[in-house]
Amino acid sequence: LEQRSYFIDHLRVVLTALVIAHHSAITYGASGGWFYREIQTSDSVDSLLMTMFCAVNQSFFMGMFFLIAGYYTPPSLDRKGPAKFVTDRLLRLGIPWLVFGFVLGPMTVALAGIASGRDFWTTWTGLMMQGKFFSGPLWFAQALLMFAAVYVVLSPLLRRFAERSERPLPAVRWWLLAALLVGLVALLLRQWVPVGSEVWGLQVGYFSSYVFLFALGCAASRPRWLERITAAVAKPWMIVSLVTIPLLPLALKFGGTPVKVETGWTFAAILYAFWEPFVAWGIIAGLLWLTRERFNRRHPFWQALGERAYGAYILHAPVIVLLAVLLRGWQAAPLLKFVIVAVAGIGVSFALAGALLRLPCARRVL
Repeated sequence: LEQRSYFIDHLRVVLTALVIAHHSAITYGASGGWFYREIQTSDSVDSLLMTMFCAVNQSFFMGMFFLIAGYYTPPSLDRKGPAKFVTDRLLRLGIPWLVFGFVLGPMTVALAGIASGRDFWTTWTGLMMQGKFFSGPLWFAQALLMFAAVYVVLSPLLRRFAERSERPLPAVRWWLLAALLVGLVALLLRQWVPVGSEVWGLQVGYFSSYVFLFALGCAASRPRWLERITAAVAKPWMIVSLVTIPLLPLALKFGGTPVKVETGWTFAAILYAFWEPFVAWGIIAGLLWLTRERFNRRHPFWQALGERAYGAYILHAPVIVLLAVLLRGWQAAPLLKFVIVAVAGIGVSFALAGALLRLPCARRVL
């Protein structure tokens, strides 16, 4: 890209903070999988609120990471060439994925085991000695490696399409068609791999939107679509999101039993598959428009956070599990503990990432 779009760097920070808050919410009763759960999902108000927070997050935040990653992929490949691009991806994605899988993942499992009375050092060293691998949140790096590899292979074919760099933003009908197709593919994928299940450490049930948004990011790069989202484009979809969000809790409450969104052809499962893209498009468009309008400038504080965002993402799992384990004896409302662990987890993860960047050669990876 010809010039730095600071608002996209700022969005990376916000999305990273949301990931940390998301996993903190699962710790205290939201629906989802995580290394340590102090409180199981229930019908309590706290649990329902955190579950909705996670559901809305899930609809857009990892997809938006893929959109941004795709946006910077074509210029990076053009600038570096295939060999250097692949080497760079292996360094920046492969090394963190492996380090987390073989070292930080076992550490996080061992920290969670403290709550059950297991010895931390014995568990951690035992898991590493056995070569146990835990992708954890670094499934994202694993998936990006795969996406980048596919893009490199297809790039000669895509180059002709990319030469038409003045393409206008897609019309509303294309946004609508994309949402319907992404929802349909998600529903079909979930018949094979239900939500919550994994293939090679990847929750394939969510990959309909991930693949689409990465591809969209690649297509959007040369015409700079992300920097051309206007109020006229964003506002109608923001309204769609606001109208769509309440449909999920209403369906879960009044949709009858069993309430099953993970797989199958129940009303809830069908609604959930289509609910996600209709919520996501408005939030993503709104964030791109609002941050570009108001925060597209260089700021030392945000620049420092931006440099630490990837490191914070890599480190946050053991951080929030340790914080939650330390607070497990405190008898407080789950919602309050969620807020405290999320805020502290964000602060500590970014601080540790800053320290990590001071290590020799760390910036080549992070």
